[in-house]
Amino acid sequence: MRFLFDLDGTVTQQETLPIIARRFGAEADMAQLTEQAVSGAVPYEQSLRNRVMMLRDCSVREVAKLLASVPLYEKIYQFISEHKAQCAVVTSNLDCWCSSLIQRLGCQGFCSQAITCDDKLVEIASIIKKEVIVDHFKDQGETVVFVGDGHNDLQAMQHAHIAIAAGLSNPPAPSLIPIAHHIAKTPQSLYNILTSLFLMTDLAENP
Repeated sequence: MRFLFDLDGTVTQQETLPIIARRFGAEADMAQLTEQAVSGAVPYEQSLRNRVMMLRDCSVREVAKLLASVPLYEKIYQFISEHKAQCAVVTSNLDCWCSSLIQRLGCQGFCSQAITCDDKLVEIASIIKKEVIVDHFKDQGETVVFVGDGHNDLQAMQHAHIAIAAGLSNPPAPSLIPIAHHIAKTPQSLYNILTSLFLMTDLAENP
């Protein structure tokens, strides 16, 4: 079984782009762009590009260092730590910004790809399609569990064998509720669901 986690608000206690924006004095502009995305006024990928490129002059090293210390949900971090080989983070955030954070988690990570030069972001090379990562593990014969909270997790959750809608930081997006096999409203309840799924698989493989 493979457990795939959205990052922001699912593993981390806070959304990471606003953390970066606050650190570099762009919080108001970030909030406005985020509201446009939430309201549907701007498609998600375009909104992500707008928000990320707004931060293009920030030091890549400083951002990576900042995100490395972002608060995590301890119970989710505990589960990942207990089952590192079976877990991966799948995030639309950039590889150059999230590398230290993913290293801290100790599991595999899949991110959007960035081009950098002289410690600055030049452009986004590609935005990850989370459902492609789900399909990759399915093709390897894995039973895939996807945990997410936002509308941008919808296709990944539809492709997964088991979809878990997490409402830890905010209520899960309404679009996720009809397709979710489980809904977790607290870190402890999510940990319990994940542990139960892992134990069921372990028992099936080792009767």
